[in-house]
Amino acid sequence: MEFWNHDKKLMKPLLMKIYRTLYRIYGPRNWWPGETPFEIMVGAILTQNTSWKNVEKAIRELKEKGALTPDEIHRLKRSELARLIKSSGYYRIKAERLKSFVKFLFVNYGGNLGRMRKEEGKVLREKLLKVRGIGPETADSILLYGLGKPIFVVDAYTKRILLRHGLTSQKTSYEEIQRLFMDHLPHEERLFNEYHALMVHLGKTLCKKIPKCDICPLRDIEHSV
Repeated sequence: MEFWNHDKKLMKPLLMKIYRTLYRIYGPRNWWPGETPFEIMVGAILTQNTSWKNVEKAIRELKEKGALTPDEIHRLKRSELARLIKSSGYYRIKAERLKSFVKFLFVNYGGNLGRMRKEEGKVLREKLLKVRGIGPETADSILLYGLGKPIFVVDAYTKRILLRHGLTSQKTSYEEIQRLFMDHLPHEERLFNEYHALMVHLGKTLCKKIPKCDICPLRDIEHSV
């Protein structure tokens, strides 16, 4: 793995400078929205390929029907579940993924999130990645936001921001980007939570496909360390 144009000794101070700069300007983002760990996990699955606004509608529908629990999703027919989450898009596929996740929860942990939380992070991640429809970003979102495990979540916004600042290349993989943060930052759940949320906020507001570099708080960040 190689990160372009940067001495590895400078990586930790650079990454912390990025975090502190964004936190100072934007403040805590209070992620992930959700009243319970299970709601957060459901949201992580439903948010694939759609906006959060659409996910909120689906979660609200599940709540209104009293179906936002492992037991109820386990009990529901796939067609009934698909109807309740229709607003999230690809609802038949996502209903199948939710059913697969809940089956995993019951088979491995008796449907108990407390037992799931006690599983060692690396082991649990490997198990989650074997569940149909759960990829690295979704698995890591479940681990970090749903279970409080200190693992860094990488998404399209993070990739775009790092690429534009010369810290990665187009070919840099999810795992390589994740190791960049995991190898150079303290493994603290709150830090990884806020850091990812701040990167998402920057990506949505300024580092868009057509970026607003002139007003970006990170425009000269790599030269300030």
